[in-house]
Amino acid sequence: MTELGGRLRAAREEKGISLDQLQSMTKIQKKYLSGIEEGDYSQIPGKFYVRAFIKQYAEAVGLSADELFEEYKNEIPAAYEDDLSEQLSRVQTRRTVSARTSKIAELLPKILIGVAIVAVLFLIWYFFSKNVDTGKQPAGNGKDQSVDIKESDEIKTPEPNPDKKEKAESKEENDPQDPNEDTENAEQELAMDNVSGNVTAYNLSGTDKFELKVSAAASGETWVKILDGNNQELFQGMLQNGASQSFDLSDQNSAYIIIGRAFETDIHVNDQKLEYELDPVQHVTQEISIKFDKE
Repeated sequence: MTELGGRLRAAREEKGISLDQLQSMTKIQKKYLSGIEEGDYSQIPGKFYVRAFIKQYAEAVGLSADELFEEYKNEIPAAYEDDLSEQLSRVQTRRTVSARTSKIAELLPKILIGVAIVAVLFLIWYFFSKNVDTGKQPAGNGKDQSVDIKESDEIKTPEPNPDKKEKAESKEENDPQDPNEDTENAEQELAMDNVSGNVTAYNLSGTDKFELKVSAAASGETWVKILDGNNQELFQGMLQNGASQSFDLSDQNSAYIIIGRAFETDIHVNDQKLEYELDPVQHVTQEISIKFDKE
């Protein structure tokens, strides 16, 4: 047992908290909590999560995580800082690429409009010059040359086709606009309710379905745990390189998600992306609670 593990265990026993109770409080598996006390981090999924789990353990037993990290910094795997720096660098790179793509997307409509204007001007010039050339009379006897535009060469406005008009009117009569169409397609509302520590609560309303999808970034990895409204575990483990887990919770009244790397984790509710209230780069470990008010 390490000095850090011994101090955490002593604080837990002083408060009369068992490992099973601590597991329920922190949502961290008992075997990981036991490994922290024994100083055995080999079972924890990646050195990145050692620091996050120690922080949750310390806060649950009333100790200052920052003071523990400073005092026992030699016991905590140093690979955490390097791993986090690499991930943060990856996030910054993706944001830079995204910003450049957005600028190109903003300029594209203007470029297309410019090309369209040039094309229209070219067509006008082409038809005008063609009509002028075909309307000229041959020169002769020193008389002034003039442009003779025949009546038959004038641009005529086409008459509307009565058959097409009747078909269009018939279609409008047989396919009237449904006045209830907008109300049937009413949008759902996924709103933030409150924030407490690393836990953010959301309310889902305006819909009768609750489809949850949790996925890792395209070139990243994350650890997640998903519980339904009955506190039953639906999934726990690592997601990598765009992998995802999807669940239909329409018959539930809530869901609870524990995230190891928020900046590498995307959450969608009925295909709507959930926006983190807490900055996922600053708050790497987060917990998301979603209450479902079924319509």
